[in-house]
Amino acid sequence: MSFGVQWAPRTMDTEVARRVLRFLEDRRVLYNDYAWEEPEHCVRSVLEIRRFLTDEIAKQDDGADLLGPLRAMRAACRKFLDKTQHEGSRRLYSSSGAVEAFGFFAALGEFRGAVGSQVAFLSGCYEIDIEDELARILPVPDSE
Repeated sequence: MSFGVQWAPRTMDTEVARRVLRFLEDRRVLYNDYAWEEPEHCVRSVLEIRRFLTDEIAKQDDGADLLGPLRAMRAACRKFLDKTQHEGSRRLYSSSGAVEAFGFFAALGEFRGAVGSQVAFLSGCYEIDIEDELARILPVPDSE
């Protein structure tokens, strides 16, 4: 008789992970070409993502396995919003200046990377396939 510790996700956790991933699949801010992105629309979309994640987090028990990834994605939303909504960045919406655009797109890339790593984690742990568009933000695997 062998004893081992093996983690198996609860059915409820799998359903929550699936719901989160399905919601993110329809968030173009995560994967559209940068040339198509409009700062104001991106900010609104990130606010919607943050609100959705906050609602899902509120439904979780303390210590739930999903809390870490959900909180990490919500923190990425806050960081993006902080970087793009700080005093003076309102120019992003009325100016096409290179400095402002670079700051916005740098924040967007960082946001996508942070969310992408959590999407990869959820997809892998809970064995959930995701649409090709969302898969574009998954981390590139190390190659040897």
